Amino acid sequence: MKLKIYKLFTYLLGSVLLISLSCADKNKNRDIAQRQKPVFEANWESIKTNYKDPEWFNNQKFGIFIHWGAYTVPAYGSEWYPRNMYMDSAVFTAQLKHQKDGPSRENTHHLKNWGNLKTFGYKDFIPMFKGENFNATEWIDLFQKAGARYVVPVADHHDGFAMYKSNTTRWNCVDMGPKKDILGELMREGRAKGLIMGASSHYAFNWSFYNKKNHFDTTDPQYADLYSSKGTDVNEPVSEAFKAAWWERTKDLIDNYQPDILWFDFMLDTPDFREYRPKLAAYYYNKGLEWGKEVVLQDKNFYEEAFPKGTVIYDLERGKLPGIRKLPWQTDTSIGKNSWSYVTNWKSKETNALIDDLVDIVSKNGNLLLNVGPKSDGTIPEDQKKILLEMGNWLSINGEAIYDTKYWKTFGEGPTEVKKGHHSEGKNKGFSSKDIRFTTKANKLYAIVLDWPEDGKVNIKTLAKNAEYLKDTKITDVKVLGSTDQIKWSQTDKGLMVDMPKEKPCDYAFVIALNMNTKKV
Repeated sequence: MKLKIYKLFTYLLGSVLLISLSCADKNKNRDIAQRQKPVFEANWESIKTNYKDPEWFNNQKFGIFIHWGAYTVPAYGSEWYPRNMYMDSAVFTAQLKHQKDGPSRENTHHLKNWGNLKTFGYKDFIPMFKGENFNATEWIDLFQKAGARYVVPVADHHDGFAMYKSNTTRWNCVDMGPKKDILGELMREGRAKGLIMGASSHYAFNWSFYNKKNHFDTTDPQYADLYSSKGTDVNEPVSEAFKAAWWERTKDLIDNYQPDILWFDFMLDTPDFREYRPKLAAYYYNKGLEWGKEVVLQDKNFYEEAFPKGTVIYDLERGKLPGIRKLPWQTDTSIGKNSWSYVTNWKSKETNALIDDLVDIVSKNGNLLLNVGPKSDGTIPEDQKKILLEMGNWLSINGEAIYDTKYWKTFGEGPTEVKKGHHSEGKNKGFSSKDIRFTTKANKLYAIVLDWPEDGKVNIKTLAKNAEYLKDTKITDVKVLGSTDQIKWSQTDKGLMVDMPKEKPCDYAFVIALNMNTKKV
């Protein structure tokens, strides 16, 4: 009898355990399914509801952009050489705005140096693009010494030659040219060194990038997968087949390289690609959740508000903002005044101007993405290296006023106005010692003076005694970063007067660090 009762008890206990385990497994599988269920749907309402700008991006402040491709073989004009070399009777902008009659200078140069465009077209530069001295470790080490926190190599430019191992086009750097996975090597090396790694796509404009005439190789059907299948009608709308190919190419880049940042150039922001934009945002943001990280999508909103406010990080090309934008934003510009890619007549900006731009941008809640242009052999020119190292040296002294900071109650003061919008940087004047920018972190306020005062004295009007911005706040200590001098300072109704150190602590902008305490009532 006891034995029967024991067996019955054992059977019942086992049944209960099996039921419990089965329920636990079902609950576990349900939880996994819920976690894997896409959060973002391909509509703006869903994206606006679920998206939040990643705080990590806004903390980085400074990144490196890289324009490198087969267009560096001719090294003439700019990265738009592939387009302009086919402009033989008139020159038009991307928006088909007429610029001038007659051949472009790139066309004249090409005919003189490379010959007929039917027999020697852009495709023929690709075998010459060897990148034989490319070294991902050297590049990443240089970018780290420059003080960059993230790197965005161009993955796909307008020319249609992929700088990564593409599964959607034969025109890629693994199967042709360098015979290396350039993006892959940079991704691996950068991430191993702790950098945030992104990628940029400019491919949407490939549809109308190349001029099509029958005496060019661009109309040869066997090269339509490089030059696009668009015909000779310049107004031919983007085909559904091209848009579908663009989408597969974009997904291939996302899936296989898992970029932390995905940057897009213009053309994606035209009506032609309107249906793909929420689809792209939802796909990429869901992939970020799948990968277990917050990702950043960037666009220019150049033609129209392609991505509604608060759904991506807004990017300005060669331009800045005149005031604070409470949502994170970014300026992308180049060390080169006249080109993004290496050209033989490359003209570099001055380090002082680039650092001033970085400070001005950060004070307004932005980041700076600064472009370098390597040569076709894979080396970064010495003048660009010098500028990057000078910026890195400045950041090694003054980085606490840049990294992980927030914008203050006002971005700054001074007489120099900043022009607004894309391609406006050429309209801006240099900053003076009267131009001061603010950033803040914890209980510190940083007043960054954009030039050295000739008399050695700085008066910060914004920080005058009883100033509205200092309500309930008291300045308790003043230092100048990079200097060990005891700083003399006084606060009057006219401003905070600071006697700068006898010797300059660095070569460019100068940071006054202020300890701020809340006043006791």
